[in-house]
Amino acid sequence: MRDSRYDILFEPVKIGPVTARNRFFQVPHCSGMGHAYPRAEAAMRGMKAEGGWAVVSTQETEIHPSSDFSPYSEGRLWDKGDMKRMALMVEAVHAHDSLAAIEITHNGHAGSNRHSRLPSMAVSEMIIDSHDPVQSYAMTRRDIANYRRWHRTAALRSREIGFDIVYVYAGHDLSLLMHFVSRNRNRRTDEYGGCLENRVRLLREVLEDTRNCVGDTCGIALRFAVDELIGPDGLLCDAEGREVVEMLAEYPDIWDVNISDWKNDSQTSRFSSEGFQEPYTAFVKQVTGKPVVGVGRFTSPDTMVSQIRRGILDMIGAARPSIADPFLPDKIEQGRPEDIRECIGCNICVSGDMTISPMRCTQNPTMAEEYRRNWHPERIPKARSADGVLCIGAGPSGLEAAMSLGRRGYRVVVAEARDMAGGRVLLESRLPGLAAWKRVMDYRIGQIDRLDNVEIHLNSGLDSSQVLEFARELDIRHVLCATGSQWDREGIGREHPDPIPSDGSVTTLTPDDIMETGHVTGNAVVYDDDHYYMGGVIAEALATQGTNVTLATPAADVSSWTHNTLEQGFIERRLHDIGVDIVEKHRMAGIRDGKVRLEHVSSLKPCTIDVDSVILVTARRPLCDLYFGLELNPDGRREAGIASLTRIGDCLAPATIASAVYAGHLYARDFDQEIDIDSVPYRREYIKI
Repeated sequence: MRDSRYDILFEPVKIGPVTARNRFFQVPHCSGMGHAYPRAEAAMRGMKAEGGWAVVSTQETEIHPSSDFSPYSEGRLWDKGDMKRMALMVEAVHAHDSLAAIEITHNGHAGSNRHSRLPSMAVSEMIIDSHDPVQSYAMTRRDIANYRRWHRTAALRSREIGFDIVYVYAGHDLSLLMHFVSRNRNRRTDEYGGCLENRVRLLREVLEDTRNCVGDTCGIALRFAVDELIGPDGLLCDAEGREVVEMLAEYPDIWDVNISDWKNDSQTSRFSSEGFQEPYTAFVKQVTGKPVVGVGRFTSPDTMVSQIRRGILDMIGAARPSIADPFLPDKIEQGRPEDIRECIGCNICVSGDMTISPMRCTQNPTMAEEYRRNWHPERIPKARSADGVLCIGAGPSGLEAAMSLGRRGYRVVVAEARDMAGGRVLLESRLPGLAAWKRVMDYRIGQIDRLDNVEIHLNSGLDSSQVLEFARELDIRHVLCATGSQWDREGIGREHPDPIPSDGSVTTLTPDDIMETGHVTGNAVVYDDDHYYMGGVIAEALATQGTNVTLATPAADVSSWTHNTLEQGFIERRLHDIGVDIVEKHRMAGIRDGKVRLEHVSSLKPCTIDVDSVILVTARRPLCDLYFGLELNPDGRREAGIASLTRIGDCLAPATIASAVYAGHLYARDFDQEIDIDSVPYRREYIKI
């Protein structure tokens, strides 16, 4: 039974000629699948509709070869041949009585047409944004007329496919229409440049074109970034951004408002809180009579209700929260908000698009596996036997495996050596900005607490002989080692296949030591050869407690892999602001006489830093001694009745938390299946030849 406080979330909302059955709106978001994997894309979007999202949108969808965003796999609607692929998504969404929305767009100079090989056209002559050594040309009036025709054609095709809502996209810094509106991009001197009214002209024309084409049957959505967060050189929400909304207030059927560019719109929980966009977008409902949807990494139904009752939004927009839990709306409607897998705001989902691969999610291991493996986020096959499982380790992989096995109906005993469950998630959530990551363990422990067939025993470190005894006493047939990993103490990593030379004159620590003790005095060097978030967050933790910190890395950027999670600029700026010295493109050559010796990765020019301690953020070592102790004792396992011994997660191959959760879920799904290791374990999508 739904809590009456949340009734307002389930009121219908009229969007032009169509009506959304509730206020939950999955706004356009990338997936890393797009036109390359249309069945996987459709199954993923269809799962959102099944989970209660009244509107489910595509990602940005290219309308013409001159808007080719290759190698990224976005949506594509270049010609009629693409319509069948897009129709798969519409069918999947309509099967659950939700509205399907399509975000058609031209990227202008944001893409370099690597596949189509057409010259890149843009609002003005400029270097393109993709870092390729090419430039775009300024559009002529004929080009503008062509663009308008392509957009009209795409809108008509969208309606023919069956889409209910057609977007006009002027958001982020990826759309041609936004480039025309922005004074930062528009250098034109004709009727499409100069004053704001001129810069808005094309956007108004395209809105009118779209309404004239499909507005009788399709809702028209305008996605618009009200603030570019670049100061007076761009749109400001209290200046030109507001003026644009005032100019076009009644043109669309619904406003989808956010901030620009993507890294600002999709800030991680490390740098923003739930509802962080409200200060920028709150004015929109004051100047339009049309419904407004916006985002803010909403996971709390109370926050959602507040947004609506205070007149900030009419519909709760979500990308990342809908990925973490496609059934978020249904769980609120069914009176089960405690069952929501809350987005932790880590942006591992974004990394799918950035690395041109199907996206993944730390909280939801079934994401992008709906078609490939036929996985459902809320349903899992029942147990095939009464076998018991001993799971050693209650970190992210162990907790996910135990929870999922328990849901299947298996008897699971979890043995955790520490006095608290959570493993690396618990430790890392204590670091600056990562508190939301604790949701990974909180969700799983909360679910396990309701399962009578799953037990967690803390302070229960086991050696191999104890595991065998445990198995005999409790009739355990399967042993799962999820014992995690620890950071290497010798500096072995990408740059250093052998230990970093050291004479012992400097205290050498790892992130594990910092997370356990939390305090270092004097001068410290954080050496980051991991390149994800850990080096930067350890440097921040130490600097904020008063340590003089230098962060050295052989990469060209601090935490360089976080370009894929849109955080790198925020991280480097934060470190500069708190006084961390940054030395990039330098590897550590050795530690001697109280000094760290660095050398430039190209010139090999050396430099030294006086230090009291060094924190090595390099490789991680699997904690697999227990596994091999059991693996090398087949007679003991046989006598104890153990039928299988498996290691997963960081115990097998240290990786991200998302990878650990996925490994636990995969184990639970495959537990009683016959797996052909010589075959592809999931469905692939083929192009007909």
